[in-house]
Amino acid sequence: MADAHEQYPAYPYRELTGHGLRLRPWNAASDADVRAWLHGLSDPEFQRWNTPLTAVRDIDAARESLRTRAESAVDGTAASFCVTDAVSGEILGHIGVNEIDHVMSCARVGYWVLPEARGRGVATRALATTARFAFTDLGLHRLELGHVLGHDVSCRVAERCGFRYEGTLRGAMFEAGRQDAFRDVHLHARLATDAEPEPWPDPEQGSQPDPEPQSEPT
Repeated sequence: MADAHEQYPAYPYRELTGHGLRLRPWNAASDADVRAWLHGLSDPEFQRWNTPLTAVRDIDAARESLRTRAESAVDGTAASFCVTDAVSGEILGHIGVNEIDHVMSCARVGYWVLPEARGRGVATRALATTARFAFTDLGLHRLELGHVLGHDVSCRVAERCGFRYEGTLRGAMFEAGRQDAFRDVHLHARLATDAEPEPWPDPEQGSQPDPEPQSEPT
């Protein structure tokens, strides 16, 4: 039996490709990456569903936030990816595998999509690609996804990618813009042993995907 405390390969994580996307590590030294990170975290739709522990309101804070993400990658506790179009390289959003626990073989996934990239199935495609990475490269057994109660679009994205609804966590996430009040969260999860989900319609072939959800509580 493998030692539960064994150190899994961490940083630098390889680039991921799939479903028309390229997922690469964020680069705190890149002005374009820093601007995109700030843009995503400043978006009113992101702020409607999330209240980060540390607010990011300017370029300097955005760069420091990305540096912190890189440090988490080095110590193996998180993997953060800039979601881009596989052909054009356009930055579309973010997805991360957070709170990686190699002892319990589990982690939590969170994501957001830039306003101009919504309606293209980015979250669904990125989540499917990242889940495969979490179960293969990271060797995880369980991957969790939580979103605010009432965020029905996130429910549909989770279910499309094989993340089953497991229940409602009471008072498990901050209210929008506050850290002194709480709201309920839907918990979804997928196991490495679960069957692969059925393929969804290809957004490039004329389907009409849901508006992109925002689910990045960390």
